[in-house]
Amino acid sequence: PPPTGDPMAYVAAMQPGWNLGNTFDAVGSDETAWGNPRVTQAQLDAVRAQGFNSIRIPVTWSNHHGAAPAYTIDAAWLNRIKEVVGWALDDGFYVMINIHHDSWQWINAMPTDRTTVLNRYNALWTQIAAAFRDASPKLHFESVNEPQFANSSGDPQNAQLLHELNTSFHRIVRASGGNNATRMLVLPTLHTSSDQARIDELTSTFTQLGDRNLIATVHFYGYWPFSVNVAGGTRFDATTQKDLTDAFDRVHNAFVAKGIPVVIGEYGLLGFDRHTGTIQQGEKLKFFEFLGWYAKTRKITTQLWDNGQHFNRLTFQWKDAELFAQIKSSWTTRSGTAYADQVYVPRTGSITAKTLALNLNGTTFQGLYQGSTALAQGTDYTVSGSQLTLTASALTRLVGSRAYGVNATLHARFSAGVPWRINVITYDPPVLSNATGSTTSFAVPTQFRGDQLATMEAKYADGSNAGPHNWTPFKEFDVAFAPDYAGNRITLTEAFFAEVNDGARVTLTFHFWSGTTVTYHVTKSGSGVTGVTAAAARVG
Repeated sequence: PPPTGDPMAYVAAMQPGWNLGNTFDAVGSDETAWGNPRVTQAQLDAVRAQGFNSIRIPVTWSNHHGAAPAYTIDAAWLNRIKEVVGWALDDGFYVMINIHHDSWQWINAMPTDRTTVLNRYNALWTQIAAAFRDASPKLHFESVNEPQFANSSGDPQNAQLLHELNTSFHRIVRASGGNNATRMLVLPTLHTSSDQARIDELTSTFTQLGDRNLIATVHFYGYWPFSVNVAGGTRFDATTQKDLTDAFDRVHNAFVAKGIPVVIGEYGLLGFDRHTGTIQQGEKLKFFEFLGWYAKTRKITTQLWDNGQHFNRLTFQWKDAELFAQIKSSWTTRSGTAYADQVYVPRTGSITAKTLALNLNGTTFQGLYQGSTALAQGTDYTVSGSQLTLTASALTRLVGSRAYGVNATLHARFSAGVPWRINVITYDPPVLSNATGSTTSFAVPTQFRGDQLATMEAKYADGSNAGPHNWTPFKEFDVAFAPDYAGNRITLTEAFFAEVNDGARVTLTFHFWSGTTVTYHVTKSGSGVTGVTAAAARVG
């Protein structure tokens, strides 16, 4: 059928987007199965008011349809999806619905059970297409979320099976008539990966279909060591940034540059699956600041993954207002940042000046503030190029009585974007104590003394790496170890000890954000664990 509009303009109008995650995609009896409240029109109104122009509504169908051969979708479920889609369209959203966790629940069996899987998939899309055939063109369908296959012969077979799913979906929807004849359809790469081989496979499908009203989609969760906080990937560094620019450049060059629109249907950080504190705040802000801006330069639409941990769906407030302010700002402009969002001042001894490298990102530095009060340039701070130095006299005033922890909060203001928060922190090197416990319950008693834990190394006496991910000494934050600031301890997990050799002493090196490192020794004997202190060393 002839195109009804400009696909690139359609997807540009979808920017920015938001995911109604862990809701209709939840694997369970209903939309509340994974802990989120029932969706209301007021919720969607509130999300729309945050500035989002598109909403992705992931839907898992496996628990909500009948047996073969009809696979009839439960009427109540389908009507509920129609109701919520209707609310979203009424709000002015562009709306995406899909087949979501079915991808790993049963579609992944396609290599060994092709006919059954294809029949079920086709039956679902036939019914979904019919149900929404006359819906607004602002509704679009995504063939399948994060497609993946088990027990296949390899990537060529995976590519062929995904091509079959994508083209079958396309044929069914187009043949259903009504607005579906020209509705925008979203096709993913294998695993929604942005690797070049995956992009090339999808490009081949687009070429064969020859349909202008198609959107390519990938997901982006960042450079893996940074995204989960493993292998020492604690900072948004050049490697992490290049991973992002390379990925966005690949999809831009393959699709956008050729007039095929791209939506990053999910973005975020994988560590958020545990909690948002897995990644240090300032490094997290730098990731999102850069992501939003770079997507804009590449003309890529982005949809934030929100499983309920970002926007509170009961109070309609952001759980981390600072994070959302950075995300929202990145849609239109860059912000100035800095190498760190913390300045550590030792509790004892003389206070000396501290220098932070600013990342101007094309902005100009406009001053340093405490609340609404401007600090005095020359006496409180100096700026040389991109180097911001806090003077000893200013730090002495800011730390006051030098109680452990955050003594003052400053904001560096720039000519564009959001200000950069800088916490001035008093600390001493953390003190660890001996401990005994078991492989299922062990914690290192820790006086943090104002400092914060960045990462942990684990090595055997011969220098080889201990614990999970033994290709790196640096363990995964909140998986192998976790700080508990309120409980004054660092927990070592059962998962960590499961991959530690019995009877072998492990040297742990705890790296703190102040630059301090503290070593500690643990030994596992059967189910028992003993921990003993070593020396503390301050660096930097």
